[in-house]
Amino acid sequence: MPNVDSVKVAVRVRPFSQREKDAGSKCVISMNSNSTSIYDPRNPGHMKTFTFDLAYWSHSGFLKDTNGMLVSAGSNNYAGQREVFRDFGEGVLENAWQGYNATLVAYGQTGSGKSYSMIGYGANRGIVPVVCEELFKAIQNQEKNKQYQIAFSMLEIYNEQVTDLLSKTKKPGGLKIREDQQQGFYVDGLRLVPCDNYAQIERLMEQGNKMRTTARTTMNATSSRSHMVITVRFKQIFLDEAITKESIINLVDLAGSERQKSSGSEKDRLKEGTRVNLSLTTLGNVISALADVATGKKVLHIPYRDSVLTKLLQSALGGNSRTIMIAAVSPADICYEETLSTLRYAERTKKIRNKAVVNASPTEKLIRELKAENNHLLSRLAGLGNAGTLVADGTQEQRCLLAENERWIESAQVAWEARLEEARGEWEQQYAAAAQVFVKAGSVDMNQLAMPKYVSRRLAHERRMMETFPYLLNINEDPQLSWVVKHFIQDGSCDVGQSASNAIILRGLGILDKHATFTNADGKVTLTPGDKCKVTVNGVPITGKTKLQHLDRVILGSNSAFLYVGPPAERTDEDMSRYDYDFFQSELAAAEGLSVDKLGAAGSKDSRADPSVLAVFHDYIKLMPLVAEVNQMSEELKKDLTFELKVKNLASSDSRGYDLQKEIIVKVTHVTTNQVWVWSKAKFVNRKLLMEELYQRFREGGDTHVNQDSDPFWDPVEVVHVGSAHVWLQSLAYCVQLEEQTELLNSEGLEEAVVLVNLSPCSRDGRILGEDDMVIDPLELLGRRVDFQIRIVECLGVKWLQDAAGRGIQIGYRVYDLSRSLYTKPIWKNMNPKIEETVHFSALNASYEFLNYLQKNALIVDLWGLQEGCTEMDYSLDGLLLTPEGTVMVDNPKALTANDASLDTANYMSELYQKLLHMEEEMELLREINKALREENLLLKNKLQWDTRHHAKTKSESPTNAVKMKQSLSLRESETICSPRTSCDAEFAKALKIFYQNMNVVRQQFLQLKHFRPPQEDNLQILRLFTERRSQLINNFGKQLESTICKLKSDVAVIVKKKQEYIACSRS
Repeated sequence: MPNVDSVKVAVRVRPFSQREKDAGSKCVISMNSNSTSIYDPRNPGHMKTFTFDLAYWSHSGFLKDTNGMLVSAGSNNYAGQREVFRDFGEGVLENAWQGYNATLVAYGQTGSGKSYSMIGYGANRGIVPVVCEELFKAIQNQEKNKQYQIAFSMLEIYNEQVTDLLSKTKKPGGLKIREDQQQGFYVDGLRLVPCDNYAQIERLMEQGNKMRTTARTTMNATSSRSHMVITVRFKQIFLDEAITKESIINLVDLAGSERQKSSGSEKDRLKEGTRVNLSLTTLGNVISALADVATGKKVLHIPYRDSVLTKLLQSALGGNSRTIMIAAVSPADICYEETLSTLRYAERTKKIRNKAVVNASPTEKLIRELKAENNHLLSRLAGLGNAGTLVADGTQEQRCLLAENERWIESAQVAWEARLEEARGEWEQQYAAAAQVFVKAGSVDMNQLAMPKYVSRRLAHERRMMETFPYLLNINEDPQLSWVVKHFIQDGSCDVGQSASNAIILRGLGILDKHATFTNADGKVTLTPGDKCKVTVNGVPITGKTKLQHLDRVILGSNSAFLYVGPPAERTDEDMSRYDYDFFQSELAAAEGLSVDKLGAAGSKDSRADPSVLAVFHDYIKLMPLVAEVNQMSEELKKDLTFELKVKNLASSDSRGYDLQKEIIVKVTHVTTNQVWVWSKAKFVNRKLLMEELYQRFREGGDTHVNQDSDPFWDPVEVVHVGSAHVWLQSLAYCVQLEEQTELLNSEGLEEAVVLVNLSPCSRDGRILGEDDMVIDPLELLGRRVDFQIRIVECLGVKWLQDAAGRGIQIGYRVYDLSRSLYTKPIWKNMNPKIEETVHFSALNASYEFLNYLQKNALIVDLWGLQEGCTEMDYSLDGLLLTPEGTVMVDNPKALTANDASLDTANYMSELYQKLLHMEEEMELLREINKALREENLLLKNKLQWDTRHHAKTKSESPTNAVKMKQSLSLRESETICSPRTSCDAEFAKALKIFYQNMNVVRQQFLQLKHFRPPQEDNLQILRLFTERRSQLINNFGKQLESTICKLKSDVAVIVKKKQEYIACSRS
């Protein structure tokens, strides 16, 4: 009877990575017994708790012992590799001995610790090697009346193609998946290597990792997107009972489970073109369907057949297997979304129920049954032939069944010793080839390399080579694949390239037949690149002979990265582990002038880097090798395109002056036509995967011609955002006209053009208001109609038009609550265009929010670049709400309501947050009004007391004199209070206008100073001129600011003095 049980699930949280430490990340994971809780970093009070079979806390509370093992530092909470093996590895072994199929799956985002749990690093070995070693140890202690057979296979799934990692030859298109009635889905042609000791499995795993490393370099594919499946077939033959138990142990390291962001990739016309993520997507669908089945829901179809991975895992999920999943998660707040997604995935998985059975069969009985069936099939075939019946289809089916049975009989009858002997023969061949290399090196005698000790002697010889010669260590994005390949640089010259005649054969993007030459002479090693060959040392491209130093970083071609380990005399005790993949890419970024400091990370008081900036920097260095690969593919495929990484919003701010969130974009330029496209990160990654498929066909000699619409390198010509400028709207809140000439800056803060913009308060018929119409307090406009005009006068020195012919520009901006931006008419081939376009806006009932917007926000003016063949921006007023006079209506509550209704959930929450800010600002404004009213109330109270005393004093006077005195006093108060107030208000308005004009000059000087960047050249004279110019700018800025403030203080002091004199006169 089947043993029905659920998939066993554990979650394991790792320590902070270096990136997370640099970002000052906080831990959002906590564990208590078998429960795991995750806190939302944006809302700490919001917590989700999940319960699994096991929860491993590997985040903290550990230290490294003398052997390099990570062990508990006295805390009982820490779970190391030993604890994970005790709970899971021993369970896998126990199931295997009982004859059950067993599957262990590791799931999680890239860098979450999946490979560490499965394979491990150094002394901290993972489940896979320990399970294999313990299996052989247990066999040695078993009874004599049993035979044990162990076979090992190792494959990789990438882009729905299966690669045998133990085969020397790669089949184009990968191995095929077949289906058999007895064993289900299997990989046709997969090499299954018999093994009789753990050292052989260790050697096979090393060989598989080398193959995986080489394949990734050649195919320029990312290992984090590939699945690795190790299968151990364990067969127990009970000689006395003529029974065989067979267990298939699948150890699966899944690809990174990063959620695909919709922004960018959804807008790509080729978003569905790649199959890289198909397996993980289908696996999620299978798990969801099986979880529904387990909860009693009716499910019509479980999509096992939709991907290669799910076909191979069919028995592990809902079938004949005892299955375990390790969900590896990051503890960092910056990975909250990915971690939460992983926990939800694992929660669904634990609902799946499998039906495992003991795989025991009477071997001899099975063979007899197959032979009898074959005899029956042969007699039927003979009968069909004698009768002359032409039944082609039936005959073919009978022959297929016969061949299948013959294959099973042959497989069952071939002695295990014969298969093992065949494997030993292959080991012998490998041994002989390696021995010849060792002997040529002159460091070992042929007689010392006896086969039984081949593995240990090979490792000993490798150590001797490392202690004698300098060598190159490969560096891979996946730490599991780094330091796998070593290339020794022996005395003399050593050529590197694709040619088989080279001492070091290297295949990859941008690697030529003879790419470079290493020369080892007199204890010094030099590197000389070939003609037009790309070689980078320590982030800097080299073109001539270069002497290498110990721990130099060498990149050959586009993506073949190596750490150079110098001769023993040059070596130090420095920790080489810090020179990982990220170090190489950070060095390249620094050579290009990009660093965390440049992105603005060191801005806080505690010198802690801004996590969002660090995230952008790490995105940049991760995409750098991908861009290099795409450029190489474009060159080889003759696409005439160059790809360049850019940081969007590097020096840009929003309408309130706050820095915009930075993100990585890719600028694509056609070499011949100078046409430009801008791709988002998601779109670029998606396109690169499609480019890889096209390039792979090119490498295999296939047809690379594709229709334009299917070409991943092609896109329709589009409008490009060139730069933007800020024009502050504060003057409109006081009904003051503003003429602004400001720079249009690109995302890097460099000037692209200069634009002249006029902001003019006006009447409803368009008459520009004068100084007499200025208001002292913007609240005077509350509830009134407010009209103003925005006039784009001209645009000067447009650099976009200098770079290529057939280009044009449009200028766009968006005011307050308008549903879309407004654009000027397109202008082509004119570097200094006169635009002269004016738009009249009307707020029929000015609200607090609108007046606050005018006081604190800027109008963002965008410069858009047009290219020949692109679609121009709509410069009409269609779709906007207009007043009866034909002006554009703003501050319209109905429009706001309509916009809110059309927003999705994220935008709606953002809108609520903005409204909350407006309410807080309105409350602050009301507090100020209340304070002013209280002060005025106090003055009125004092005046009332004075009037009461004065009335008592003059009570005895005659009525006639009292009337005359009262009339005289009223006349005098009217003259001394009303008239002076009008005069003071006018003078104050004039002083404010002068202040605004001066502050515009100050703002321009500040922007000029902000974007005045040091030169890239290391020229002392240029740096001196830069320093002098910067000092002059700072001096001018300081003087102008001080002069502006002093002028305002002086004017206000004069007005206050006059007002005090008037008040004193009125009281006397």
